[in-house]
Amino acid sequence: MDPTAKVDPRYSTVGAGAIEWAEGLEILKEAPVSWVSTVRPDGRPHVTPLITVYLERAIYFCTGIHERKAKNLERNPHCVLTTGCNSFDRGLDVVVEGDAVRVVDDVRLAEIAQAYEKKYGADWRFTVRDGYFHHPSAGPDAGPVVVLELAPVRAFGFRKGKEYNQTRWTF
Repeated sequence: MDPTAKVDPRYSTVGAGAIEWAEGLEILKEAPVSWVSTVRPDGRPHVTPLITVYLERAIYFCTGIHERKAKNLERNPHCVLTTGCNSFDRGLDVVVEGDAVRVVDDVRLAEIAQAYEKKYGADWRFTVRDGYFHHPSAGPDAGPVVVLELAPVRAFGFRKGKEYNQTRWTF
């Protein structure tokens, strides 16, 4: 089921209609790089680029177990993922809000690993073992990789160009 879509006229060209979720979803699926924002223990934000895949109504990303974002999300699962074209006068940017939940099922992890390799190529081939991704080229101190699922709760589309538009999608 698609989310409800509502255009915000305060930030949109007069008469602009809501952006269809299918268009925002395509941006999420095709994005080579996204940015995830998490909250540090002291309340300060932490933002980092990463690669993602989209499967069956959720965005998946991964991080080493010792990385700041992994530690932040373990304490506080609320996060924001953004992607788009980084241009002022064209394109569509997408912002997704929700909670990141760790994926531990090896069967599901194998499906996600296949999606990574399909999207990003053999350099991003992960093996799956004991609820983690493992990357063959990672050094011995790298440790396992945590996989997180972000199911959108709310998302925003920001169209730029001849028509400016801010649409809120609620899931």
